Amino acid sequence: MILQAFLQRVINGDGKIHPEMAAGKGRVDICLIYNDKKYPIELKIRRNEKTLPEGIDKTLRYMDTFGCSEGWLVFFDRRTNIKWKEKIFMKKEKVDGKTITIIGL
Repeated sequence: MILQAFLQRVINGDGKIHPEMAAGKGRVDICLIYNDKKYPIELKIRRNEKTLPEGIDKTLRYMDTFGCSEGWLVFFDRRTNIKWKEKIFMKKEKVDGKTITIIGL
């Protein structure tokens, strides 16, 4: 909810935010529509090493469904043995000509 409220203020009426938007066989957590482009945003809780690759695959599927080349994966790291310096980051991954921005919190 907080992320959705933040994004609403960022786009400031120039776009739309759809929570739990149908995307093929699944539902993307948030779909931001801005300048007639769709940006899927997948949210995950990271508990182990499988979360990141699974989240990337899921985000790519949503991007394919929406026909877009950019998407976001935001995950909240619940692992207790990792320092905050390592948990908080932002990076971009390019896969098959598509860009996923990955945010770790």
